[in-house]
Amino acid sequence: MTATPVSRDVVVIGASAGGVAALVELVGGLPPDLPAALFIVVHHPTDAPSKLPRILSRAGSLPAAHATDGERIEPGRIYVAPPDQHLLVRDGFVEVSSGPPEHRLRPAVDPLFRSAAEAYGARVIGVVLTGNLEDGASGLAAIKERGGQAVVQDPANAEYDGMPRSAVEHVAADHVVPLAELAALLTELITVRRG
Repeated sequence: MTATPVSRDVVVIGASAGGVAALVELVGGLPPDLPAALFIVVHHPTDAPSKLPRILSRAGSLPAAHATDGERIEPGRIYVAPPDQHLLVRDGFVEVSSGPPEHRLRPAVDPLFRSAAEAYGARVIGVVLTGNLEDGASGLAAIKERGGQAVVQDPANAEYDGMPRSAVEHVAADHVVPLAELAALLTELITVRRG
């Protein structure tokens, strides 16, 4: 008896220092008909406007925007955490929250990853990119515990290796790859169960 394949159509991505350039490369390699929704947290100063959605929309073929509280989740879109707000994933919609900082950060990667794991379990692909400190490691562990896939940028390839190094030290990652291979890997991992 063959196991029923699991849809993997929720991709959560966390980055910090060096993250904008890494995301531009990643998003630029994704196909326009990607059957998944992407959710992105990049650490950002709370008192500065974020141009990340505009940058990512120009970099690739998927539209990117700051997430709006209560917004419905649609495939083929990129949801970016607004400045000074946590981005959380619920069943079918997003939540934007001014909850307490984690790791002294808001937005932080771990709340996004944990919420996605809770809402979508094995459907989630978690990705930790370049950055300092250790945000993302415990959230990536939560994704793994619920049957999701854990993907980490190779620390040796990251502009700042703190976040990816912490992730591989604390989580048995399914894939540790250079940035240049990440878009192709995600495209391969993303599957939608038919029928």
